[in-house]
Formats: sequence, C-alpha cells, structure tokens
Amino acid sequence: MKINGFSMLFLFAGIRLFSQTAPIITIEPPEWLLPLREAVYEHILTADEIKPLYAAATTAARSRYSGTALDLALSRAEYFMGRALQDNNQNDAARPHYSEGLRLAERALAASPGSDAWLLRALNLSQLCSINPWHFTLANGLDVERFSRNALNFDSRNAAAQFLIAARWVYAPAPFNNYSRGIQMMKDILENGDFAKDDLFNIYTAISSGYAQQRKFDDSRAWLLKALEIYPENKDAAKVLEQIGRGR
Repeated sequence: MKINGFSMLFLFAGIRLFSQTAPIITIEPPEWLLPLREAVYEHILTADEIKPLYAAATTAARSRYSGTALDLALSRAEYFMGRALQDNNQNDAARPHYSEGLRLAERALAASPGSDAWLLRALNLSQLCSINPWHFTLANGLDVERFSRNALNFDSRNAAAQFLIAARWVYAPAPFNNYSRGIQMMKDILENGDFAKDDLFNIYTAISSGYAQQRKFDDSRAWLLKALEIYPENKDAAKVLEQIGRGR
C-alpha cells in the first residue's frame, strides 16, 4: 500500500497517536531481499526498473540456500515482483509470479510445514484472488484465512498472517465487511505481533481506510500520517488520502 505528501494542517489530529510508544520492528527480510521489498513499497521505481532487483534477489537466494529454505526465499521474491507488476496495472504479468510463489510455498509445506510457508501460501493466494475472475476468488478466498490461521498455529505473533485475517473486514465489499471489527483486529495486532517495516505500514493504512469508510476522517488522517512516515511515496496510501479529501 502507498502514499505521497501530507499537509501540516493535518498534524494536530495525529499528535495523540504519535505521542504513543510506536510498535518496535522486530523482524526484517534478509539483506539481499531488502532492496526488492523497499522498491515495491516505495513506489518510486516502475515495475520494469524493479525487475533487476528481483533478478538480483533470486540470484542471491540461489547462492545462499537450498531445499526448503530456497523455496521459501524464492516464493517471497515472486510475491514482491508480482506486487510490483500489479501496482503498475500489469495483472497479466503479475499472475505467473504469484502462481509460482504459491507453487514454491506448497512445495515447502510438503517438505517442512511452518509459519513462513503457510504465510507465503496465503500471501500469494490472496493476491491471485484480487486479480483473478470472481469465480476464482469465490472458490479460493476462504483459504487465505485458513492458511493464515495455519501460519499462526506455528507462530502466534506472525503479524503478516494476523493482517490477512483482519484485512477481509476492512477491504471486502459490502455486505461482507465490518469496519469496526477490522479496525479493532488491526489494533490488536499492534499489541500482539512481531513486525517487519511493511507489516506496520499495511496495518496503519488498513486502519486509516477503515475509518475513512466510516467517515471518521480525523481518525483516518491520523493513522495515515503514521503510514506516511514509513513510506512517504506509497501510492496506496495516497489513494486513501484522496478518499479522505473527497469525503470532506
């Protein structure tokens, strides 16, 4: 998710939130994957410009890992490249990356079930559900939550898995959403999760979006400011800011 630019006029609404102790980032991808992750969330480079970072990440993974560890590393790289393409409205190009990421996660699960493998299965499937025809989502959408819960069975503090479960209540179309429930679930993750940088950004943006949908624009703006501090140029967050402006 993404955003760019914010006004000092919005600062006062966020003072109370900024004064609270911020959740501590406790987990991050390995160094060889960070440039790819950051490029995807920063939204400064185009998908074509991100492709060399993807190639470098996959090469680094193959030089460092084998077996299940390699499958997990490559699955995550496929997910990020799919995100880059999807963010550039290249869904047809993104789909094979998500499908390959899903295949690799399933192979890792067959060899050694664990939280990361279940999470990557859920992540890649969730994005396929977002870009495939509705009948695919209808047939597979509930598996995203099931796979995420399986990830939590191995690691109850997996923030990314918790996010996928909560996200349906914020982002699903009516009548399948429940903004108040989704917002509270997102806030609970902040108390009970282990985070990477992008996890926090995703949570903050989801809370902001949920408040915007409820027309609670001051609350939405305050959480959006927190997201902007992490990735100031992210376009998904910019869309939420635009939504707030239209709501006013």
